[in-house]
Amino acid sequence: MPEKPVRDFTASPETTLTELLERFGTAGGFTAAKLATAADIMRRMHDADCTVFLSFPADIMATGTRGVLRQLVADGFADVVVTTCGTLDHDIARTLADYYHGDFALDDAELRERGVNRLGNVLVPDDSYGIPIEKWMQPFLDDLYKKQSRWTPWEIWRELGLRLACEERGDESLLAVCAARDVPVFVPGFSDGAVGSQLWQFWQSHRDFTPDTLADEHALSDIVHDAPATGALMIGGGISKHHVIWWNQFRDGLDYAVQVTTAPEWDGSLSGARVREAISWGKVKPEARRVTVEGDATVLLPLLAGALG
Repeated sequence: MPEKPVRDFTASPETTLTELLERFGTAGGFTAAKLATAADIMRRMHDADCTVFLSFPADIMATGTRGVLRQLVADGFADVVVTTCGTLDHDIARTLADYYHGDFALDDAELRERGVNRLGNVLVPDDSYGIPIEKWMQPFLDDLYKKQSRWTPWEIWRELGLRLACEERGDESLLAVCAARDVPVFVPGFSDGAVGSQLWQFWQSHRDFTPDTLADEHALSDIVHDAPATGALMIGGGISKHHVIWWNQFRDGLDYAVQVTTAPEWDGSLSGARVREAISWGKVKPEARRVTVEGDATVLLPLLAGALG
């Protein structure tokens, strides 16, 4: 028989995030209860002798949630970041220029005529994205090439962070704080974006310039095998989530796993796959503390980060 009764709760302007999540845990609320469980698992993996992976797609980097991702690294929660090329793109672009508030219902044909790209309800002018990235990247790659021609990709992203830290708004950069905290950033699909295109463009005239992708995999392998335990906070799915769980299968799976996603399970996508599915692949341990929370990360991630304490 069930033993834990559902309790009502209230909230006020004085309620802290930690208190709110604790009340979620007693409320028997649907996603609220899952969020309380996620917060508890995140605290446990943070306090344990555990290597913590943070994975996410690039879209939230175009929003103010970029600051929450930066906070998770700066506060020592994340030991490894796994993400997509767009994260590099948006971090450079937003360090150099501004994105703007928009609306999901804007006329996209009209925006194209004005040289404005729409990412959901965020507006990204050409002057804030492709143009500044290209102008910034080529001199950076020239300097990188003068040091050596062969690089492990995570080392390139560290150098990117060190360079971004020198910009006027460098303290807003996720890559800069990752470099400062010695948190490696892995981008398994780094050719799929503006930064990747800039590397390809540079390679056209420097054919010995070599980002060694297999050296990246070797570095990830070392991290996984050297970890006494592993945990992951995974936002969405795709290549960033898969790279985390793929490598952790070689140590019999994650010990802690939290996923936040908006995707449905019924289409078979990795974004929609609940954490429990990864147990069947050996990518999450059967006894792991785990939860999948359905919802928008731009709402849920700040609540989780704010309650870490």
